[in-house]
Formats: sequence, C-alpha cells, structure tokens
Amino acid sequence: MSKPQDEIAIKVEHLTKSFKIPLESSNGLKQKLINTIKGRKGYRTFTPLNDISFEIKKGEFFGIVGRNGSGKSTLLKSIAGIYTIESGKVSVNGTLVPFIERGVGFNAELTGRENVYLNGALLGFSNSEMAAMYDEIVDFAELHDFMEERLKNYSSGMQVRLAFSIAIRAKGDVLLLDEVLAVGDAAFQQKCYDYFEELKRENRTIVLVTHSMEAVKRFCSSALLLENGNIKLIGTPEEVADQYIVDNIQKSNKKTTNSDAEIESKYIDLLEGSIDKVELNREQSLLLNLTYKLKKEINPMVGMSIISAGRSIAELNSIKTGLSSELGKMHKVEMSIPMNMFNPGLYSVNISIFKKETRELIDYKLDVGSFVVEGNDQSRGGVIYLPTNWKQHND
Repeated sequence: MSKPQDEIAIKVEHLTKSFKIPLESSNGLKQKLINTIKGRKGYRTFTPLNDISFEIKKGEFFGIVGRNGSGKSTLLKSIAGIYTIESGKVSVNGTLVPFIERGVGFNAELTGRENVYLNGALLGFSNSEMAAMYDEIVDFAELHDFMEERLKNYSSGMQVRLAFSIAIRAKGDVLLLDEVLAVGDAAFQQKCYDYFEELKRENRTIVLVTHSMEAVKRFCSSALLLENGNIKLIGTPEEVADQYIVDNIQKSNKKTTNSDAEIESKYIDLLEGSIDKVELNREQSLLLNLTYKLKKEINPMVGMSIISAGRSIAELNSIKTGLSSELGKMHKVEMSIPMNMFNPGLYSVNISIFKKETRELIDYKLDVGSFVVEGNDQSRGGVIYLPTNWKQHND
C-alpha cells in the first residue's frame, strides 16, 4: 500500500537502468565504418535494474542487500542522481547526502588535511565551518599521524574512514551509505555502529547498502533484497537477512535441487547448535556443538559457515570425518577450530546438513551463535591471518 505523499522520503517508480558494453574496440573510423556496413552494434546491453518500484518512509533506516552484481550500487547511484534515468522515475523529498564512491571529491596529490577542506567545500561547508569540525573529523577517522601525508599514500581503508568522517558532518534529510562497513577494522566498524544508533535516535532517513546481515537486523526498520536486477523481497530486516543468508547457502551448493518447502523438516527432526565460548584469544579454540535427529536413513555431511560483516569467510564440512547415520538416533557432533588464523573481530556461525553423496541441502540453522576474537594487533589487517615468509633480494 502506498504511503501518504508527505511521509515519503524516496519513491522509486518502474526504474530500469541499462548500460551499453562494447564488444570490441571501434575507436578508429575504419572499424566503425566496417561495423556499420556489416550491421554490427559493437556492444551488448546490460540491464542491472529491471522495473524497480518501492518507497522509503521518512525516518526509516532502510537496508538494500543482495549478492555481488545484483544491482545494489547501481540503484543507489540512480537515487543519488549520479546515473541518468532513461526509464522510470526517482523522487527524493528533501536534501540528499550520498556516501557512495571512495574517491569522489578527493584529490590523490593533496594531503589528508587539504582533502578535508576540499571535500567539505563540495558538501557546502565554508572554510571556517570545516576548521571548527576538523578535529572531530580526524578523531573519528583515527588518522592523526597521516593528515599531512598525500592521499595517494593512504590505504583504501584509510580513505574510506576519512571520507565517511567528513560525509557524516553534512546534515541532509536523507543519507545514502554504500558498503561503509566493508573496509575498516573492528574499532572503526564499532564507531559506525555507534553513529547508526545516533541516526536512529534522530529519526534520520538512512539508506544502507551492505553485506552485513548483522547491521541489517540491528539497525534497519525494513529492507529490500535484490537478485539479478529484480526485487526478490521487501520485508522486515529479519525476513530479508534470513533470505539473503539462505540464498548464499544454496548458491554455494550448486547441486541443491530442493525448494524451501522440501527442505523444511523433510529429513531432520531437530537441528540445534551452540557455541561454548564467546570470547577467545588466538591461543584458544572455538567449540561448536551440533545436535540433530534424522527422520530418514541418509549419509549426512555437516557444514558450518563462519560469517564476518555478513559475508562467509570460511566454509567447513565433515566430509572427511566419516560421520554416519543411524535411523531414529540422536546425533551430536562437536567441531573444534583453532583461532590462531583469525584476526580480532566479531564472528557468527551458520550450520547446515547435506546429503553426503549428492551435496543436497536438507536443513540449515542461521546464526547459531557468535564469538569475539580478542586482540588489537594493528599489524594484522583483514579477517584471516595467513602466515607468510618474506625474503629480501638486494640488487
């Protein structure tokens, strides 16, 4: 049902966005002439968004999720006016502040300090206003020792932190955020979470594109799931986040043929998991207990996905452990994973059971628990630690 017009922050109506992708180089006049004579278009049409329609209410924290290539960023750029719209309509009620591209408004040859003032000017701030906000921006970005360095020497994570720290100073009616949690350490992500809580208290209208289902469930009031340029689902954060995770489980198992209805309680009477430890250092191990009861005689394979910021960073299974089934018997499985490969941060776990012979997904349970890996070693970036050997060869 359509909302009253004065309650709408963003309205997207039958939006279709296409791009022409060149098939071969035709920069020369001769090649263009040959293509024209032979009737070659010289390009293919790619449509990342196909007849998209939805509304976002004022004060909503609205999530947009989907697998890579589903059209999320194209949708956000269309709302922001970065992409022209050839079909459909996008209406924004109020001022809009986009945080979409890391490099937009930055000059790689200027220092971090100079880029703060440049970016602030693009957002409409005066020099004196930026001077008053400068210390807060640097504190939030945690870049005190790098502000006199040229931006080209910054890592991608440092650039995102600086750009985001500037963007959140602009007090627009609608804030568009694209993958702000994808780059940055656990401390910066926690700052983003704290800021999201502040935005919710202020009833600001936020549109967040993310792969973090934790963020969707924690902050969003409603969400949208895109799949191949189409809206697959609009619903509560829990509905959309769970469907996204299920889609990823099924996509990772290409031989899966079951529908959701077939999966539900067809083979498994009980599927429960628990994590014994919630805070670990890298000298400890994670223990996961899994209990299930089989309705039918199958040879099961137990799988576990470790999730960080909404993305699976490890897929583990019992295929080499020799697990077997006994009809009607309760099965208990304990998995132990050493933590020395994990960097500090927050992780969660999904579990699933497959037919061992066919890899057919027969049941799953999302978010059976979460755990924190302790530590603050700044020399270990990313999520997983890979030990390497370095050698220096002097000429």
